[in-house]
Amino acid sequence: MSETPASLADNSVFRSLFEAYPDSLLVCDRHGSVVLSNPSAAALLGYADGELIGMSIEALVPDSIRGRHAAYREAYGKNPKPRPMGMQMDLVARRKDGSEVMVEIALSPIREHSMPLVVAAIRDIGAYPRVKQALQRARYSEHLAQLGRLAVDARDPQVVLDHVPTIAAQALQVEGAMVWLVEGDGQTCRLISGVGLAPGEEFGAHVATTPNTALGFVLSQGGAVVVADYRSEQRFAVPQFYLDAGLVSGLAVPLSDRGRHIGVLAVRSRQSMRFGADELHFLESLSNLLATSLQRAQSEEALNHAQRLESVGQLTGGIAHDFNNLLTVIQGTLQVLEELPALADEPYAQQLVAAAARASKRGAELTGKLLAFSRRQVLLPSDVDVNALLQSLADMLRRTLDQHIRIEVDAPPCPPCLADAGQLESALLNIAINARDAMPAGGVLRFNAEPCEALPVGVHGEVDINPASDAPLVAISITDTGTGMADDVRERAFEPFFTTKEAGRGTGLGLSTVYGFVKQSKGGIAIDSTVGRGTTVTLYIPRATASGATQNPSAADDAIAPGLRVLLVEDDADVRAVLETFLDTLRCEVTSCSNGEQALLALQADAGFELLLTDIALGAGMRGTELAARAQARLPALGVLLMSGFSAELLEADRDSPPAWELLRKPCSRGELARAIASVVNT
Repeated sequence: MSETPASLADNSVFRSLFEAYPDSLLVCDRHGSVVLSNPSAAALLGYADGELIGMSIEALVPDSIRGRHAAYREAYGKNPKPRPMGMQMDLVARRKDGSEVMVEIALSPIREHSMPLVVAAIRDIGAYPRVKQALQRARYSEHLAQLGRLAVDARDPQVVLDHVPTIAAQALQVEGAMVWLVEGDGQTCRLISGVGLAPGEEFGAHVATTPNTALGFVLSQGGAVVVADYRSEQRFAVPQFYLDAGLVSGLAVPLSDRGRHIGVLAVRSRQSMRFGADELHFLESLSNLLATSLQRAQSEEALNHAQRLESVGQLTGGIAHDFNNLLTVIQGTLQVLEELPALADEPYAQQLVAAAARASKRGAELTGKLLAFSRRQVLLPSDVDVNALLQSLADMLRRTLDQHIRIEVDAPPCPPCLADAGQLESALLNIAINARDAMPAGGVLRFNAEPCEALPVGVHGEVDINPASDAPLVAISITDTGTGMADDVRERAFEPFFTTKEAGRGTGLGLSTVYGFVKQSKGGIAIDSTVGRGTTVTLYIPRATASGATQNPSAADDAIAPGLRVLLVEDDADVRAVLETFLDTLRCEVTSCSNGEQALLALQADAGFELLLTDIALGAGMRGTELAARAQARLPALGVLLMSGFSAELLEADRDSPPAWELLRKPCSRGELARAIASVVNT
């Protein structure tokens, strides 16, 4: 006896499997009427359970193809067999509210029963794990960039504190988020801001920091704490109102300021085991941004204007590290998605890739903004009135420095220099800060500017100006009457992170950033110092051209002659493949090597290479800088472009490498690579 759809539904095993199946399932008869549907189908299409029964399948397809769908269905009925739909088109399902969702559909006839039925298995392609993960990480990056912009622009730390819980809750899609700060006595935490507070919580409430409390446990651990289920938590006492509010899982990370825990950022959910590695990394990055913002605010309260500039340099390193890690994850995910054959022709998947790329770009822009005091910032040179700049700087310093320090300006009429005005002022302030610290009992701080026809021999930095050539400059000197420097200190003064100040008073990046700025500006820097008699730091900045035209290095001609012979050295196979593709599209002739030893074998005089493009870190073998030096010893005319994903390596290479070597930060776009190559080969 044949079974009817009702008898099929009465089979308990079949019904259980059918209803539990994660994909949306519709069983249709020969007329295209839905005779069975599972809860997943109702949820996907926006209907209540059972509401789909009896509907025509044509009601679930978009208006644009509804007229043709019946013909497709009839053709399938003449030759039913398991197969996917839409091999030559994108499939879209129409929801009850009229919206559309991109789907995959597989059809399977039921052959075991006399009544001809067809099972349609429908899947939302946005449910693919890789696509969902990419979208999730893009959302996290978007919210981090949002907070980063706010942290940079907001002057009031309370504005940042008020926004963090909202950003955390929206990004993680959880019910509650809050920020607690440790009070001055270190014994309690105070609830500063939050969203989705449980009954029994209120702003300003205090909780003890003893390890048996939730907040105290986080502070005692000194790292992230994940709670899979508050109902079974044994490490600390769970407040009863957590359970009464239906809270099940939680994630909390400490806020740290120079190794000292100053608070806790926590999120909570009504779902069990809600927080994984991606959520943890996001919240840690969020807490780092918040802690950095609070640290900056505290520094601004304690320090004058010059000291605040120094504190910004101290803050940026950790933030850049977090963002670079996040960008690496996002861009790695994008590469995986781009290479998946199943998604190559899926517009919705490509839309997600584009969204993640935009979020990655915003993260990169934010990192660049936070690293405005680093040595690899983009400069915007213009004609700078040196006399006006020094007078303005002196006026500001008179209001902010100790009154025991007398400030003098000796700047007769001087031609304008060509530099980034904001970065030049920042460099002079960095030097003035060091001078102030060298005069604890007071003294004289003197600024001087005068024209200089060429860079003096022996100026530190081996800059891009030939001392023997006619290269007009402006020499800007800052002299103090302080303690001076010993010879060994003077020799290391430009090293990143080298400082003679006590802990908490400096980062060791002040003169390093000044040196980086001067080198990028095609100038030089010199130090003259005697112990007990004071120090003079002189910046040699190129003089502005007679035309007074503003130059923008970011607009440099990136044209590359076809057939450029490039030796590419990269130990990571995936990165090497991407760079090979970039170089191919730039019409270069590429020879690739995975290490420096292979590259040296390929570097024969008759090979005709014009450019060496090498990563700095090349695994266990020689470093890219060593390879470049040996390569140029063989082929002096060979151009060198160094790459690295680590800012510390770029800092070191920028300080020690010849000026003709160009540096490129990874990850990079094809356009950035082209501009860097053009800068080398067109010089």
